[in-house]
Amino acid sequence: MNQPPYLLHRGDALDAYQGWPTPTTIISDGAYGIRGFHGDTVGTERIAEWYQPHVEAWARQSGPATTLWFWNTEVGWATVHPFLAISGWDYVQAITWDKGIRHIAGNVNSKTIRRFPVVSEICVFYERRFEIPGPDGRMSAQKWIRHEWERSGLALSLANEACGVRNAATRKYLTKDWVWYWPPGEMIERLAGYANEHGTASDWPYYSLDGRTQVTAKDWDALRHKWRHAHGLTNVWRLAPLQGVERIKGTMRRAAPRVHNPSSMSAAHLNQKPLEFMHRILNAVTVPGDVVWEPFGGLASASVAAVQTGRYACVAEVDHDFAEIAAQRLDDAISGRDQEADDTAA
Repeated sequence: MNQPPYLLHRGDALDAYQGWPTPTTIISDGAYGIRGFHGDTVGTERIAEWYQPHVEAWARQSGPATTLWFWNTEVGWATVHPFLAISGWDYVQAITWDKGIRHIAGNVNSKTIRRFPVVSEICVFYERRFEIPGPDGRMSAQKWIRHEWERSGLALSLANEACGVRNAATRKYLTKDWVWYWPPGEMIERLAGYANEHGTASDWPYYSLDGRTQVTAKDWDALRHKWRHAHGLTNVWRLAPLQGVERIKGTMRRAAPRVHNPSSMSAAHLNQKPLEFMHRILNAVTVPGDVVWEPFGGLASASVAAVQTGRYACVAEVDHDFAEIAAQRLDDAISGRDQEADDTAA
């Protein structure tokens, strides 16, 4: 019997991390400090403490190219950010979900009326901090590339000869300033080969990650997080809160028939994320076959999107009812993908 393309842990993610494969990306949608679910904090005073063991586990279990997407309120994220930074996660950018004017309806009281209405939340993109060990200590990629060339004793201009370019190597790859470019694997392999052939003799090979062999193009390319640009997509994502078919209503059990007329039922989850957003994230930083972690599954929207697009999802959820809904959605995603494959083959 084929294994499903996901792992669903019914319990605390802290008990599951060690058994999960290394994540390509982590999509976190946990405590907001607004009592949105059982176990959420009240306010942000303890929210960093709530996340601390998870952030530490993410740091231990991640690879050098792992990315993190952290959903929260603006103040919730701001409270946790310092701990994320200390734990080795480098800020890339913040995505704002603009839910539109309709989000205000029914959400007014004596406190909220005395400020500009809030129609947004954010998803903050991080990359794992990448530092390379060497005989002179750990360094960022930019500093290490130049340091290794200087350590070889070769003139900076010879890097252009090594890479087979007129001046791009010194201008882009060895520069100290903000216009630095991450060299593609082919170029870093050329730099390594040239430095080790022509540079001063050294017990630690030039451009070596382990002190034994020089880095290869394949090794180098695997150290950088994936990124696929989507033309026309900015860091403001406009979409009204979910309504209609995608919005899960009530409590669904796996043994129960589908709810055909859910209009009279309340939403199963306070803040269900749109699958469209999860697809955007996955398309940007993963490819089919990559591993996606969703530590605080809820309705498992990130994992559903992962399964739909051929990724491998690892999801945890402590709430029994949410876990049941998540399991049903994941199995439905598999059925939908299999049906699409059958239709294509036909």
